[in-house]
Amino acid sequence: MATFANGRAWVTAALALLILIAQLGWQQSAAKLQIVATTGMIGDMVQRIVGDRADVTTLMGEGVDPHLYKVTVSDVRALADADVVIANGLMLEGRMGDVFAKLRRRGRLVIEAGASLTQTQLLHSDGSHGHPDPHIWMDPTIWSQCAAHVADELSVRDPANASLYRANVAALGREWIDADRAIAQAIASVEPKRRVLVTAHDAFAYFGRRYGVEVTGIQGISTESESGLDDIRRLIDLLVTRNVPAVFVETSVSDKNVLALVEGARARDHTIIIGGSLYSDAMGEAGTPQGTYTGMIKKNAHTIVAALGGDAHRLTTSPAESEGNTK
Repeated sequence: MATFANGRAWVTAALALLILIAQLGWQQSAAKLQIVATTGMIGDMVQRIVGDRADVTTLMGEGVDPHLYKVTVSDVRALADADVVIANGLMLEGRMGDVFAKLRRRGRLVIEAGASLTQTQLLHSDGSHGHPDPHIWMDPTIWSQCAAHVADELSVRDPANASLYRANVAALGREWIDADRAIAQAIASVEPKRRVLVTAHDAFAYFGRRYGVEVTGIQGISTESESGLDDIRRLIDLLVTRNVPAVFVETSVSDKNVLALVEGARARDHTIIIGGSLYSDAMGEAGTPQGTYTGMIKKNAHTIVAALGGDAHRLTTSPAESEGNTK
């Protein structure tokens, strides 16, 4: 009888311990911040900052154009359940502006990565209706400042993990400084008169300012803008006059206007190739180098430099990135 009682007491104690462990595990999980990021670039940045201390959901994946993105029912649920929403801002997620305003009224923390940038740092272009160019991730030095701003805001919201967030963002900054130096060296190997980057839409102005590349897009800074025949003719003149060897398509934008440039240049006896596909408003497939911000920005630079006749191997690339540029 005593043995049975002792056994029953042991089982009861074991069950109580299991329940306690489950409760502690639930409490630890519940304590994690639930973060929703809008774009892949934001999601990658935030995941690197928070590590395993928060759960990060990204709304827009590979090949998705944030300028045209419409919020789905599942997005609304994710946003409503989030503790923190992190966006690029600067009207990149133009159609989501009303959603962000409603979330703020309901007490949700909405962080915009571009909010810490000064007017001097921001670029404006004709046809932007007074709004700054939102493609701020195209300059790794600016993107590092945006990451620091996000880490600071998260640290206020989650002070228990503030030291980790700040250490992680410092490591990110060092990584992006290395990428910035490698890109600058590779661009410098391109003949100056050939440092002309023509793409489907005007997403690379920050890249051009940082690295001394003349950048022009067929469409404006938003893919909602329209291009006309005069824009196409103007760009064909530029390509022929400067003897530019390549133009570029984008992974998240239609290539029809770029193909029109190629045909127009051919009609004027100037051969132009499609130099490659660039990541503009979305990153690459998850699990690939281009599915990370660092891999994406370096792959873009590698593609541009190789097509314009420079030494792309000045960039430190992984075997996967090098293979991708030879396809």
